[in-house]
Amino acid sequence: MGGLYSALAASLGLTLLLEAGFFGLTSKRDVKDLLLLVLANVLTNPLVVLTFWLLPYPLMKVPLELFAVVTEGFVYQKYGRGFKRPYLFSLAANAFSFGIGVLIQRLI
Repeated sequence: MGGLYSALAASLGLTLLLEAGFFGLTSKRDVKDLLLLVLANVLTNPLVVLTFWLLPYPLMKVPLELFAVVTEGFVYQKYGRGFKRPYLFSLAANAFSFGIGVLIQRLI
């Protein structure tokens, strides 16, 4: 069970770091939108990681990542201030963090 907690913590921490960095790279500066990004990822990331932990089939990554993109995009659209294209932002931020995560895993 300790491995699961470590995986959840590492994944969430890295995702928050990378997606907050992506937020900054896109010239977004609204602190409330940044907090919203953090909260949206706290909502989706552990659920995605836990589900993949329980159902570790490579094809499961696609629907799980789509779930995260759609859910976060909805949150940005409904509650965000500066997200002109919230679903596109969510897709780009998730692709960025997923891609960097894959690179990090290959290096480890």
